Amino acid sequence: APKLGEEYDDTPRDFGRLAAATARQVISQLFRKAEDDKIFGAFSGQRGKLITGVVQQDAKDTANVHIAVGDVEAILPRREQVPGERYRHGERLRVYVVNVARGLKGPEIIVSRSHPELVRRLFEREVPELNSGAVSIMAIAREAGARTKIAVRANTEGVNPKGALIGPGGARVRAVMENLGPEKIDIVDWSNDPAKFVAAALSPAVATGVKVISEKNKTAIAFIHDDQLSLAIGKEGQNARLAAKLTGWKIGIESAEAHQGAPAEHES
Repeated sequence: APKLGEEYDDTPRDFGRLAAATARQVISQLFRKAEDDKIFGAFSGQRGKLITGVVQQDAKDTANVHIAVGDVEAILPRREQVPGERYRHGERLRVYVVNVARGLKGPEIIVSRSHPELVRRLFEREVPELNSGAVSIMAIAREAGARTKIAVRANTEGVNPKGALIGPGGARVRAVMENLGPEKIDIVDWSNDPAKFVAAALSPAVATGVKVISEKNKTAIAFIHDDQLSLAIGKEGQNARLAAKLTGWKIGIESAEAHQGAPAEHES
């Protein structure tokens, strides 16, 4: 035993090994944080944009689809997937960046295939008039995997907004649809006249007239020929539902033949 006044070294024999391990751990954490900060910084600016990645299978996570974007992995949650779409390992996929956040295991990049804005970004890739500002997409209503309605307007005189999105021989809209599988796309003219906008939104059906019931409550009735009623309503009400979502109006659909002489705010 040490005597009074003598120095005593109680450093554990493995202190050097423990210190080295701790130092390695701290350095590793610092490197990891720096890498996470780099990834977060790079992808935080991608929020709301379109990116392309490669589908990666993950046997431990069957609910989500993992997308490799360079050296980074993004997550396509089930809620952001399109009903009926199959995501195959190695497949290149365009996705919309919904959110970039700091998670417990590093940056979390959440992407979507079902978001309405995905369709906007796909059109922006194909339509120069959207990027120049000559044409604007004013509203989008989407039921992913089935149908999307888009309302457009021209900001430059002499430009046909629907024609710009459709493209020569339909080339532009076809290029977009190739990224959306069987999903159909209706492109309609936007108008600040509610009756005209409601009539256009019901495309491919043709309204003979639209009666605005209440601008305050945004309610209107569209009159449709009997032979186009089912087209206006759509399968399981889809066309009427999307028209209402696109315009923000509650739209009643009634037979034009049954309302001969009914007052109409818009005649098409």
